[in-house]
Amino acid sequence: MQELPDCLYEGNQPTLITPSSPTPNHSLYLSNLDDHHFLRFSIKYLYLFQKSPSSQTLKDSLSRVLVDYYPLAGRIKVSDVSAKLEVDCNGEGAVFAEAFMDITCQEFLEHSPKPNKSWRKLLFKVQAPSFLEIPPLVIQVTHLRCGGMILCTAINHCLCDGIGTSQFLHAWAHANNTNASLLVQPFHSRHMLDPRDPPRVTHSHPGFTRTTVEKTSTNFNICKYLQSQPLAPTTLTFTPSLILRLKKTCAPSLKCTTFEALAAHTWCSWARSLDLPLTMQVKLLFSVNMRKKLSPELPQGYYGNGFVLACAESKVQDLFSGNIYHAVKLVQDAKARITDGYVRSTIDLLEDKTVKTDVSCSLVISQWAKLGLEELEFGGGRPMYTGSLTSDIYCLFLPVAGNLDAIKVQVSLPEDVVKRLEYYMVRFLDGKDKEEDHSLA
Repeated sequence: MQELPDCLYEGNQPTLITPSSPTPNHSLYLSNLDDHHFLRFSIKYLYLFQKSPSSQTLKDSLSRVLVDYYPLAGRIKVSDVSAKLEVDCNGEGAVFAEAFMDITCQEFLEHSPKPNKSWRKLLFKVQAPSFLEIPPLVIQVTHLRCGGMILCTAINHCLCDGIGTSQFLHAWAHANNTNASLLVQPFHSRHMLDPRDPPRVTHSHPGFTRTTVEKTSTNFNICKYLQSQPLAPTTLTFTPSLILRLKKTCAPSLKCTTFEALAAHTWCSWARSLDLPLTMQVKLLFSVNMRKKLSPELPQGYYGNGFVLACAESKVQDLFSGNIYHAVKLVQDAKARITDGYVRSTIDLLEDKTVKTDVSCSLVISQWAKLGLEELEFGGGRPMYTGSLTSDIYCLFLPVAGNLDAIKVQVSLPEDVVKRLEYYMVRFLDGKDKEEDHSLA
């Protein structure tokens, strides 16, 4: 894997792109699902295109789309009244940087096939005292020697989730290709997700813990261990045929979705690769879209975090059978618990600011494979590559450019653990298949 060359910036970079016409000037309330510490980071994504539209066209269309998506042109602040986060919708603008890199699309794909530290050059680093002071939307367009471009975006997760990210990017692409009005208008109000008064926690929420509770457990803290180690990324691509064969390893036979099978298999492989104590209780946390699970449902175009984390739990030894049936059932049961009542209970639970997501013994999986990001079209064709700009200990299920039904599993772990994870992830294949099938290489 080769390091990318440096980006060359010309003139005064970056610039601020403001909405092309006046927008509402107010403070936007963020729901408890937006405003908790687990989401205080930016969703950073990379797209490689063979052809590059003109930068001025991209800036003009961004300016137009920010009229509808005006919170992205505002700034995050702490409310004077409640110490909650809110958006100051002041129209200051999104950060837009433009650069040149002496590389071709093909060289990028061949020499830098998965996230590494040099990819960070592809997104302008905004200097700010804290994360909250970084503008919610940061964009860099990097022109390549071959006429292609790499588009990198960073969107503050407190404003939206993966569905919202995709919705905005498709709206921008739509505005870049036509002057027609947006197909889906964003719905910014979060008040449908207000906590009840008084809050009522009516369900069990094993995916959360309280910071005030003194831990008497002697359990190994997986998260702290991993974050203390040098990490190496791994990316494994599962084609539809491999996913079908993975499902067939489930005995007795069990009807399950691609996500359920692959999440269960990844969880089992992760637990084995870390060489954990057999009696240790581990969790799988994964995002579930709850927009249609509420009564009434959230409106079309809802532009806030519309997911909750489902939680499956198991002793390590029960994940080691080589059969994913047990893990798949746990994933299905965790999904089934996400009801209107469960979501309302989660919102009320998060009124307690000592509550945090329990990642100490958890694998966290975020599903990005079915959001349509691989179909993004700015006028020069669909992306040759789409993926996360960075890789860390949280696992991503990502789309594969050119194969809509394939899924790319990406996670970072210590190098020796990565090798074991890759082994366990492909062990369901026999020796002949491992030699002949290159999609898992």
